[in-house]
Amino acid sequence: MAENVPNSVSSVDTAEPTEFNRSLSLIDSTLIVSGSMIGSGVFIVSADMARNLGSSGWLLMLWVLTGVLTVAAALSYGELAGMMPKAGGQYIYIQRAFGPLTGFVYGWTVFMVIQTGTIAAVAVAFTKYTAVFIPALGPDNVLLALGPIKVTLGSLFAISSLVFLTWLNSRGVQSGKFIQNVFTSAKLIALLGLIVIGITLGLSSGLLSTNLNNAWEASTTSATGEVIPLAGMALILAFGTSMIGSLFSADAWNNVTFIAGEIKNPRRNIPLALFFGTLIVTTIYFLANVSYLSLLPLKGSPTGTDIISRGIQFADADRVATAAVETIFGNVAVAIMAVLIMVSTFGCNNGLILAGARLYYAMAKDGLFLKQASHLNQHAVPGRALWVQCIWASVLCLSGKYGDLLDYCTFASLVFYMVTIAGLFRLRRTEPTTERPYRAFGYPIVPALYIIAALAICVILLYTKTFNTGMGLLIAGLGIPVYFLTKRG
Repeated sequence: MAENVPNSVSSVDTAEPTEFNRSLSLIDSTLIVSGSMIGSGVFIVSADMARNLGSSGWLLMLWVLTGVLTVAAALSYGELAGMMPKAGGQYIYIQRAFGPLTGFVYGWTVFMVIQTGTIAAVAVAFTKYTAVFIPALGPDNVLLALGPIKVTLGSLFAISSLVFLTWLNSRGVQSGKFIQNVFTSAKLIALLGLIVIGITLGLSSGLLSTNLNNAWEASTTSATGEVIPLAGMALILAFGTSMIGSLFSADAWNNVTFIAGEIKNPRRNIPLALFFGTLIVTTIYFLANVSYLSLLPLKGSPTGTDIISRGIQFADADRVATAAVETIFGNVAVAIMAVLIMVSTFGCNNGLILAGARLYYAMAKDGLFLKQASHLNQHAVPGRALWVQCIWASVLCLSGKYGDLLDYCTFASLVFYMVTIAGLFRLRRTEPTTERPYRAFGYPIVPALYIIAALAICVILLYTKTFNTGMGLLIAGLGIPVYFLTKRG
């Protein structure tokens, strides 16, 4: 009998793990929320928003509304997270509220465009700023052209960053946690430094008060510098369209729900992480834009010869943060901001990669994704799901442009945020006795107002960006026949 003991122990040691390790604390979870949200958007999208609206008041109002909507959605998700603290998060919520078809369509859309598209867009941004130090990574260095697809050295570099982060996360949740905590802390500290310095200088120079004069006189400015006043419906359309930038910048906060299986005391910590993470980031975003207005004039000219004459509207390559920092540190600002955005996007993608694979794992467990993705590797993480995600995100790095990916991802995310919060109402009716450790703040008014506001934004985007948003709907719709084909198989 003694001879059989080593063999028994060996078989246990090499067995595939069947459960995740709950090792993430509230702080870890909060940093995953905030780290996944802060990528490259806040450093660049304000230029386009300023061109569309031409008003400091409406610009800041956009960021306030984005913050209110994001925190309201996070508070609503808190109830669902407390009810269903399982790996897969939002997919589980939708499936339980509306059935497996709707859950699959969400998971399909997440895989096809929301998660992988965001990962690809962030990798493209990471490469763009790395090119400040390595010019060969620029978009003009084409190695191979295959019709509309252009393989550049930069796109290969973006893909290599995804491969590295995927490999790192396949080594266990502790590896991903370490990267997330370090990089998120670094970018939060850097952003706070920019905010404090910028607002302090703005108050002493008077530029902030100048920008706030006539704060509500809206206008749109074309690429040639033509200024067209905005009012009424034209202002509403411009406002709704401009929100695509701020909403993209504030997206991915829901990723923490995907990793519920690895969070300690998830019924308590996930709702708290959602609230604290979204509140911290949206507050920082608003203050960062106040800092921009403290250091740069809002309005500028496309033919301006320096950062002041170009203003926020026509900051070089839309790099508003770089232009703002240049007013403080001079020419070295380009390098400073490039490093900050590289840190920010790298950390952001780490969080996105870590979280996304858990959703595909949950789908695979239900027989709705590749069977191989339903396994945990020896480090108790869904290694195969991580690599499938990496492969598709890499394809999107080759085929998608940053702006198009932004539109696809944000519109599709909004649609399913509405669906999920609608599920909150449905579950209150169909499962009134289910334990709810946390109840949604302001129910039913706050969740209902979120749905109404998000629906209005989606309608505006369908009108003003019909092709890209329509593509987002088409991709989601394709999930319906794929579901039935999957079930038949």
